[in-house]
Amino acid sequence: MPEASSSPRPGSRPGTVEAEPTRDQIRRWRRYLADEIAEAEIYRVIARRKESPEREILLGLATAEKRHEDHWRLLLGEYAQNPPRPSPHRILLRWLAKVFGSVFILALAQRAESDSPYAKDQHATPAMVADEAIHEEVVRGLASRGREQLAGNFRAAVFGANDGLVSNLALVMGIGATGVANSVVLFTGIAGLLAGALSMAAGEFVSVRSQRELLEASSPTQVTLEAAEHLDLDQNELVLVYRARGMDEEDAVHRAQERLGYFSCDCNPSFSAHPDGSQGPVDYSDDHEAIGSPWSAAFSSFCFFASGAIIPVIPYLFGMGGLPAVALSAVLVGLALLCTGGVVGLLSGASPFKRGLRQLLIGFGAAAVTYLLGLLFGANLA
Repeated sequence: MPEASSSPRPGSRPGTVEAEPTRDQIRRWRRYLADEIAEAEIYRVIARRKESPEREILLGLATAEKRHEDHWRLLLGEYAQNPPRPSPHRILLRWLAKVFGSVFILALAQRAESDSPYAKDQHATPAMVADEAIHEEVVRGLASRGREQLAGNFRAAVFGANDGLVSNLALVMGIGATGVANSVVLFTGIAGLLAGALSMAAGEFVSVRSQRELLEASSPTQVTLEAAEHLDLDQNELVLVYRARGMDEEDAVHRAQERLGYFSCDCNPSFSAHPDGSQGPVDYSDDHEAIGSPWSAAFSSFCFFASGAIIPVIPYLFGMGGLPAVALSAVLVGLALLCTGGVVGLLSGASPFKRGLRQLLIGFGAAAVTYLLGLLFGANLA
């Protein structure tokens, strides 16, 4: 390591005299440099999979990361040559971006931006600190689009799978702790899987079907066209129809006069006031599509619950029994809970580890209660 010197070092700004950087500074700046290079590449890789304007936004982020890269190269001078490998997190993120390029990668990138160390480093400029803060918000905005698309189905998948994992693990551990035969535990686990999955499917079917029926009951019909010619405008019957749909009295009177032929109009009879105060034809089919098919919702719920509920039963399907089967079942479910919780953390921009640990503690807490009750009842039966 060269000694500190008052002469200009390579890479210093023209007209300035700066001391030679310390070994710790060189190590830290080279790490920053490697991470900035990796982050710029990540954004460029994701941009290749996107359409405009998202592509331009991601390329803009890559350009900003290149500015940060140039800053560290300037400070490092000759030490900027052959930068080290980036952090393991960014290596993984870069690989995932090349393979997937989905909302999960943007969620990971959001976390990477939020963990920037520049705010505590005096050698990072205030503009760089501000850039990193803004980058987090930009990536959050890009990721939110994908989150909105996944929100409904993802919520159902996580809810169904976790319900199956926790409820059937609790059932299997509770019955297994009583000391009954392994065949009884296996049958109980399969029965719990089918009962829970069918219950979830039936509940989802009824829920979606009822919601569609409520929408259908609330949608305007063509009755105004059929009855309009026989209505007495002075009695304001048609005005009441439009006021019931959300119009104020003046607009409702004008609309009624249009329907009765006092004005020329090519309006649709389903015309109504929108929740935001604007007016125009209301497309109720979009609401039905957003809710989805009751059969599709029921089938999905059945599969999601069953995919989680089968995991606690796996050791018994392969002939295991006793405490080893209970322990293996708990381990398998624990891994699954960590995975589902981690995915939730990724999509929400939170810590995957903390969300996974939370899921694990909740699931094992419920299973522990039934296991202790099983031990209690088993001892009483003995």
